[in-house]
Formats: sequence, structure tokens, C-alpha cells
Amino acid sequence: MSEGRGGGVGQRLLAYEKRWMASLGLWVARRRDGVGAGERALGYARAQAPMWYGLLFVCVVETVGATVLLAKLPVLHWVMLALDGYTLAVVLGLQAAAVTRPHVVGPDGLRVRNGALLDVWIPLERIASVRYDLRFPKTETAGRQARERDEVLEVAVASQTCVTVELTGPVTAVKLLGQRVEVRTVRFHADEGRAAVAAVREALARRADERERDGEDDGDRGVITPV
Repeated sequence: MSEGRGGGVGQRLLAYEKRWMASLGLWVARRRDGVGAGERALGYARAQAPMWYGLLFVCVVETVGATVLLAKLPVLHWVMLALDGYTLAVVLGLQAAAVTRPHVVGPDGLRVRNGALLDVWIPLERIASVRYDLRFPKTETAGRQARERDEVLEVAVASQTCVTVELTGPVTAVKLLGQRVEVRTVRFHADEGRAAVAAVREALARRADERERDGEDDGDRGVITPV
């Protein structure tokens, strides 16, 4: 049984690495993942950009320094150069994933994402309310970009969230290593928080108008998520 779990974790980590690597290509091509016709992207990468670019600068300086120091040790030099190159790719990939995998709101629902790490789908019929709500996660969890407690999922960027979505029923979020959590409140960050709230409210209003015009009851669509 433990081997099965380990294999599952390994597969998820490999899939995660493929996602952020693919994001580098999307970034270069100026394309975004999962934003279709009639849907609106809600970016969140801007708040974390200074941190990642600062870390990238430090990594470049370290790479240059290691190259100079190890110039007379060719084997070690190439090993360190490969490791440093991979580290640079990871840093760029994490920022690229945030840029190319924004939150998305459309006629069917709201997709809350955290780069290549988390992807939660919320049907519009599950949304009871949405509001602008600037919050700073408590210090003990500020370093974690996605946490849950008391059926609340917080997807923070730069240690802050600014949009709170209250749900009529639980949705299931699948985290990186496969943990499943049911939540009734989702808080996330968007670079333009008030515009994000307005976009979700517009989608809700359009859905309500369509149902009233068609005289249909969509019912509760149920489960959600995956990464």
C-alpha cells in the first residue's frame, strides 16, 4: 500500500514539473493556459514578481561566482553549472506558471489557481457571494501559498489575499501531493482585486438572467477540481 502512495506522489511531482516547464514555453509564446473564448483571465503574478526576480538575480550572481571559483576543477564546475542552470529554470518556471495560468472566470464557473501547484474549479451555482476582502494570512502560515482550516482555503500571493468567495456547498481542492480538502470559503489574490470581484459578479448576473429567461434550474453540479 505504501508503494502505491509513493508512486502516486512521484507521478504528481513529475506532472508538476512538466506543468511549470510547459509554462516557460507558453510564457515565451505569450500564451495562457485554460483561458477560452468568453472567459476572462484574472492575473495574480504581479505581486510576487519582485521576489522571484530578486531570487533570480541572486542565483545568477551565485552561478557566476561558482564558475570563477571552480574554473580549475572541470568536473565539479560542470556539475555545479548544471545544478545552477536547473535552479534558474525552476525560478523562471514558477513565475512563468503564475503568469500563464491565471485565475479564470467564465459562463460556467470560476477557476482559482496557484501557478502549477493548485487548480480549483468552482461552478457558478456553488457561489453564494463574492467580495473584495484584503487579508494577510497569519505569520505561522504566511510562507505557505495554499492552506486550509475550518473549511477555508486561502491561496495567498505575497502573503495576501483580496477576494473572498463564499459557497453554498463544499468544493473539493486537490493539493500537490494528492491531499483532498473540502472547503466552503475560498480566498485568493488577484492583481486587480476589485475588478476580479466585478467580473465574478457579472458572470453570476448573466447566469441568473439566462436561467430566468430559459426557465431552467441547473441544479447542483457537484464535485470539482483537479490539478
